[in-house]
Amino acid sequence: MSSPTPHARKHVVIIGSGFGGLFAAQRLRKADVDVTLIAKTTHHLFQPMLYQVATGIVAEGEIAPATRVVLRKQRNTKVLMGDVFEINLEAKTVTSRLLERVTVTPYDSLIIAAGADQSYFGNDHFAEYAPGMKTIDHALELRGRILGAFEQAELSDDPAERAKLLTFVVVGAGPTGVELAGQIAEMSDKTLKGAFRNIDPTEARVILLDAAPAVLPPFGEKLGGKAARRLEKMGVEVQLNAMVVDLDYDGLVVKEKDGTTRRIESQCKVWSAGVQASPLGKQLAEQSGVELDRAGRVKVQPDLSIPGHPDVFVVGDMMAVDGVPGVAQGAIQGGRYAADAIKAELKGHSPADRKPFSYYDKGSMATISRFSAVMQVPIPGTKKKFETEGYFAWLGWLALHLVYLVGFRNRLNTLVNWFFAFTTRGRSQLAVTEQQVYARTAIGQLSALEKKSVEETEAESAGATPPGEKADDGEADTKVEAS
Repeated sequence: MSSPTPHARKHVVIIGSGFGGLFAAQRLRKADVDVTLIAKTTHHLFQPMLYQVATGIVAEGEIAPATRVVLRKQRNTKVLMGDVFEINLEAKTVTSRLLERVTVTPYDSLIIAAGADQSYFGNDHFAEYAPGMKTIDHALELRGRILGAFEQAELSDDPAERAKLLTFVVVGAGPTGVELAGQIAEMSDKTLKGAFRNIDPTEARVILLDAAPAVLPPFGEKLGGKAARRLEKMGVEVQLNAMVVDLDYDGLVVKEKDGTTRRIESQCKVWSAGVQASPLGKQLAEQSGVELDRAGRVKVQPDLSIPGHPDVFVVGDMMAVDGVPGVAQGAIQGGRYAADAIKAELKGHSPADRKPFSYYDKGSMATISRFSAVMQVPIPGTKKKFETEGYFAWLGWLALHLVYLVGFRNRLNTLVNWFFAFTTRGRSQLAVTEQQVYARTAIGQLSALEKKSVEETEAESAGATPPGEKADDGEADTKVEAS
């Protein structure tokens, strides 16, 4: 176990390198503090464009620049790689782990921006068969699964197997699900058209399903309806009021609103329904008494701190604040607010002087296909919102996302890739590796073998029947949790 060198001036620790963490660190660039940013990945991920990595439009490096490189000119900031697994509010320390190395980092002020993971609503074993869309690993794995399904179908002579392989199911009709379903449909209809000899990729079946009664619920009935109609025009099957109740390698079982169930045969599935906040929120609740919502998000004070600890802020997807959606702008504004509160203390202001966090809604956007998107922007001074869809909304989406990409070169490369992807049928990022396709399965099998070996060793030392072998009173089973 190691501990960083003690700090002579105020030490600010930031957990997470997402929008909240990175923008908080950048806000403290000229402050008279030492900043340590701890993250479990080496990069800052522009998550809204993950689906474009999964469908071969942009490269992962263009939306995930190295955090160290982004902050290299910020002399008061250092970056530590590690997965934070413990926060001690009394001792004011953060403990992280990188492989077998455990590091304890003390703090004077703490900004927690650890984000959220995909939620399977208590069915975590679904993750093995339907990866989420929260990380680069997810996007690359999904790219391999999509293209791998076409390759397997090319080799098959069984019509039923081909139909299963060429059926792609996206669970969740929010922005990510809509964007992903649209791009899979475009890939099969345009990019892969004519590239195979035994199959016709344009016959691929893309299904977008959700337990909710509408597409893009946050956008309202009008825009959601237009998005659904556009998807259907592209050939996407939109199935609403359909809840996934079971899922395996070959397909999924859907429960209808009337209680009946049906099965969809599909090898390639993706999950974009629901999020679960970082488990660090539970630690904060146990130590401070702060409440959590159903998704595990922290119900912070008006100044984004937790009760009894004005020096601990929770921002981004981990915070639960009325009227603040779980989008990039909420994290960015929360991270900057927390940094400004810390800088105010350096000038002699007390926590009691803080003005409540106020979220400025800059609007919401979601792409559907090339040249088509939906956009909703509040009209200043009113409670009304400007709504539009189609080509101009799509241009607005492109412009906004270019602005928030980190690094001029990334913006330029992305612009070039967009130009060729949207004006031709080509996509420059269709390479996949065997590791991307099989990594999750291999890791799961290795974990299962390791767990079984440990249990057998423990059973032998106790004189009991090893797991998996029949005993007089029945059979023992081994539970394997998906990563």
